[in-house]
Amino acid sequence: MYNVDSTGSDHSDFNRIDDKLPPQNIEAEEAILGGILLDPDAVDRVIDTLCAEAFYLSAHKDIYQAALALHSKNKPTDLLSVINWLTDNGLLAKVGGRNKLATLVDRTVSAVNIDAFAELVMDKYLSRKLISAGNQIIQLGNDQSQLLPERLDIAEQKIFSLRHQSALDNEPKSLDEICVKIHARLEALSEGNSPTGIPTGFYDFDFITNGLQPGELIVIGGRPGMGKSAAAHQVAFYISQSQGFTTMIFSLEMSQEDIGTRLLSSESEIEMSYLKSGKITGSQWEKLASAFKTIAEIKLDIDSSSCPTPSEIRSKVRKAIAKGAEVKLVVIDYLQLMVDGADFRIVQKIGEITRQLKLLARECNLTVILISQLNRGVEDRTNKRPMLSDLRDSGRIEEDADLVLGLYRDEYYNPESSDRGLAELIILKHRNGATGTVKLLFDAQFTRFKNLARS
Repeated sequence: MYNVDSTGSDHSDFNRIDDKLPPQNIEAEEAILGGILLDPDAVDRVIDTLCAEAFYLSAHKDIYQAALALHSKNKPTDLLSVINWLTDNGLLAKVGGRNKLATLVDRTVSAVNIDAFAELVMDKYLSRKLISAGNQIIQLGNDQSQLLPERLDIAEQKIFSLRHQSALDNEPKSLDEICVKIHARLEALSEGNSPTGIPTGFYDFDFITNGLQPGELIVIGGRPGMGKSAAAHQVAFYISQSQGFTTMIFSLEMSQEDIGTRLLSSESEIEMSYLKSGKITGSQWEKLASAFKTIAEIKLDIDSSSCPTPSEIRSKVRKAIAKGAEVKLVVIDYLQLMVDGADFRIVQKIGEITRQLKLLARECNLTVILISQLNRGVEDRTNKRPMLSDLRDSGRIEEDADLVLGLYRDEYYNPESSDRGLAELIILKHRNGATGTVKLLFDAQFTRFKNLARS
């Protein structure tokens, strides 16, 4: 057993049980650091899986951070370079001096098993975090000041984050570590023009936004009849079909069967009236058979529960992920139905909902598309195109959303419009990029949007 000295653990928040140390493996930590000091390529093999906080001894954490800092600047991580970095940053004495680092090198034969050691250290680290989460859940159980559903949601979130999120995303990172990832992303982008996010199927929109980004909340606003739900459902269908990811639709307005029928109409190119009446011709049955085959192969879950809360939505998404689903998009249709219209705190309530949905996107590393109605004031203007100020009972919608889209079809107001058959997807707010207008074709017959032909 190791004695903890000045180079020891900084994990005093973990309770000892029967006077036992929390889970750790000092030998594996030493083997990792020794391998990095011996082999200049060893850092690349562990950098994506091993975070500095995973080291039980604070000295080991400091040495690993020194190696990461050097690596981010394309400098070697050999013994002399690490010693110089620690000296320059006033940490050499803290980690045990030159003798400590020399000992790490002497005890290490090679870095051949560094990957396995990294997994072992991460396992011990997550075990310590599980103990900490368990202690916090016990405290929640004894805390009667909060409602039980709130405490259950917090407890579920703590376990979920341990099991389904990378530990590297849960801890503070140095700017050096962040720049390593930025550099890798820029290199990948320089090799091609494909979007960095998930394509929606609308190529002009993807060009402006780089596709759907994980962790983002997207709000689609529009007056009734513009096709907001159809557009969001179409994107969910496209992502599941083309990318193989799971998408989830939470509909507070349409039933599961209604949504399924609409998607079936779009895929089979059979008008809704035929599908509603059941008067299907022989040729239409052939189209339906092909559409049913396509739909059977995609992973799109539809929930039409009455007025689910953000906590209930988060719980259902977590359960889907826990069962192995790779959920990348959640569509919620629509915001105002999640709020009691008689509640005088409606603006505050909407703000709480949008904040919770933004946290869902970040916690589960997926995109949330939230549909929202616009104020009736739009009808009183000559130009009825959506503006940010039109978001109904906006509250913090604009503040929490990473992307705000307004959907507009001129023929809805002007049947003789020269833009008949066209829809405008107006990017009203883009936290990380440009705004603008994307024009799409709208096929009212099948409630479907299409790309304009490129010249």
